[in-house]
Amino acid sequence: MDNRKDHPARRGGLLAASVAVPLLACWLLSLIGDALATTTAVLVLVLLVVAAAATGDRLAGIAAALAATAGFDFFLTAPVHAFTITDPDDVETAVLLLLVGAAVGEIALWGRRQQAAASREQGYLDGLLSTAGAVAAGAASGGAVVELVRTQLGALLQVDEVRFDPATRLGLPALDDDGTLIRGGRPVDVARRGLPTDTAVALPVRCGGAVYGHFRITAATRVVRPGRNQLRVAAMLADQAGTALAAEARTR
Repeated sequence: MDNRKDHPARRGGLLAASVAVPLLACWLLSLIGDALATTTAVLVLVLLVVAAAATGDRLAGIAAALAATAGFDFFLTAPVHAFTITDPDDVETAVLLLLVGAAVGEIALWGRRQQAAASREQGYLDGLLSTAGAVAAGAASGGAVVELVRTQLGALLQVDEVRFDPATRLGLPALDDDGTLIRGGRPVDVARRGLPTDTAVALPVRCGGAVYGHFRITAATRVVRPGRNQLRVAAMLADQAGTALAAEARTR
């Protein structure tokens, strides 16, 4: 199944549940009547709002908070079955429900972003280790390592094309070893401006000060903004290719 098609349907179901469950809970709690303390009802609603917000979908958390607030107002506060709140304490409770939904949603989103960032960092490390292992073992030829690095660079930077050029000078904007993009003698803020779309970028393939070629990186169809860590990893991968080509040259 195509996840891109399935995702909107799943999100629609999540949003519907985020609205329906708090409203249903309020109706059920209203059936208990005076036997249920208001604080208990509020705690139940808070748990439902937190559950929706914890999915990491900001809209689901807000929808659950709004539904819980509306249901609390309509079913559990005087006058019942009217969207009117006369007790200041109930007004405070309704506002807190909204704030809880928004706050938990943001916390959940932050946690997911941190998890995604950690996963990306692990992916960068895995790519480096696999290439370094191939170079250290000497099991792969220089050309095979170059092809491996070329593939990894494309996945790492999410650009249109990466190809290897054995030329030692290309006259293109170039990436330094520290991941800095230099164009016209000046550094470019890639995180803000992105990689150039009007020209390719050269990533030198070096070993021991000697240049064995360049990877030509093309991002022509869309603006790509790789982070500094991604650019540094790209430079390290190119160095691994340089090491493999230098070793192969020595054995000729």
